[in-house]
Amino acid sequence: MPDANPARATAREAIALLTGAAGFTEHRPPPSPLPPDGPLGWAGYDAARERASARTGEEESVLYGTGVVGDRACVLLSFEFGFLGGSLGRQTGDRLAAAYELALTRRLPLVALVATGGSRMQEGMIALTQLQRVAAASVRLRAAGLPQIAVVRDPTTGGGWATVGAGADVVLALPGAQVGFAGSRVRPPDADPYAYSAEGQFAAGQVDAVVPADELTATVTHWLRALGPHEDLPAAPVPRALSAGGTESAAGAGTGAGAGTPSAAGAEPTADRVPAAPLPETGREAVARARDPRRPRAEAYLADYFAVRLPLHGDRSGSTDPGLLCGFGLRGDGQPVAYVAQCGTPTRPAGYRAAARTIRLADRLGVPVLTLVDTPGAANDAEAERAGAGAAIADTFAAVAAARVSVTTLVIGEGGSGGALALAAPDNTHVTADSYFSVIAPELAAAILKRPPSETGATADQLRLRPQDLVDLGFARSIVG
Repeated sequence: MPDANPARATAREAIALLTGAAGFTEHRPPPSPLPPDGPLGWAGYDAARERASARTGEEESVLYGTGVVGDRACVLLSFEFGFLGGSLGRQTGDRLAAAYELALTRRLPLVALVATGGSRMQEGMIALTQLQRVAAASVRLRAAGLPQIAVVRDPTTGGGWATVGAGADVVLALPGAQVGFAGSRVRPPDADPYAYSAEGQFAAGQVDAVVPADELTATVTHWLRALGPHEDLPAAPVPRALSAGGTESAAGAGTGAGAGTPSAAGAEPTADRVPAAPLPETGREAVARARDPRRPRAEAYLADYFAVRLPLHGDRSGSTDPGLLCGFGLRGDGQPVAYVAQCGTPTRPAGYRAAARTIRLADRLGVPVLTLVDTPGAANDAEAERAGAGAAIADTFAAVAAARVSVTTLVIGEGGSGGALALAAPDNTHVTADSYFSVIAPELAAAILKRPPSETGATADQLRLRPQDLVDLGFARSIVG
């Protein structure tokens, strides 16, 4: 790319970075002339537009059309920051609306390469209302089940960030890009510049990934494959059991859906699957095995299950939970599956919000969901309460309950009360031999019942929390050995 800084590339250079030799076919909306010096009659506006056009070779701050990224057709729109700072005016709005409509008509994903300073002052409120046009066009695309991916470049600020950028399903950023609602000239003079950077927005959970330019084509291609559009995808096969070393156990190898193989119907294991691995004899043993630091964790299951993983990062409310992994993945057979995986720590409100976001996106796009349950429970510290733990858990319950796609759950460790149940699929939950699920931890149950610690084991037995108990009670469909 000619520009030394890929984040500062021109609109056409940014498109060429993604499409390469596959090319790009530009579209233009029907002409919609402006009055002299624009809708406000701003003195010198026409001359400024002429200078911008001569400098950039563009007629407006956005261009759009169809192209191929990797092996996936899509609609591409790209901002030209050299044209009046990539600002949005009425004719920019015409092009943006036309790009979304083109994606809707052709049922193609939309990829936006954003570099903008916001709404165009010389057009006043006419410019500002273009944000409403973009929002409406985005909603129509979302309702049609078509994905939107934004790549934010340098800079991406103002209304362009708050609509085309942050409003996308997946937000990728180029390293070093300035990203934020407030541009450099309007933010407080003592503001921390890191908060307005791609890296700072990633840390705050507002950006899904910061992607180097030389990895961008592959990353966007993977996302286009994962997000679709798709037709009639089967449910997510249940992951196979892993040994303590993080590989397939002999007990789980090569048999049915417990080995990660779809059934003839393409989806589920049988409810009466009997594991070859030994089951815990007591409730105390079940809890000890689930808490054993040597057993496989979510990272090992996801690495075994997916050929490609594409993380979704953060709750879009300023927080992240490193103990919960969300995203989309591509299995070895190319099937996309969304995933939400607890990592054995108390799940924080940001984690539940990220989980709900992931499940709803997968549901809208028709992608099956896999959840891996492993938590001692929801975080219960004062900060979690202030961050809205109850509301976040409730929203996750609602996202699972409302999902029209198949949601498949595997309990791989601890199933601690409602904080774990929020991610468990009703009637489609499976358990490993190294797991338990309980209404409350046995230690807490004994304390509530005013029993001495010596009776914790007996309390665990009473709770019937072992894997085989969970199948007998009808909570779990099968045990994955």
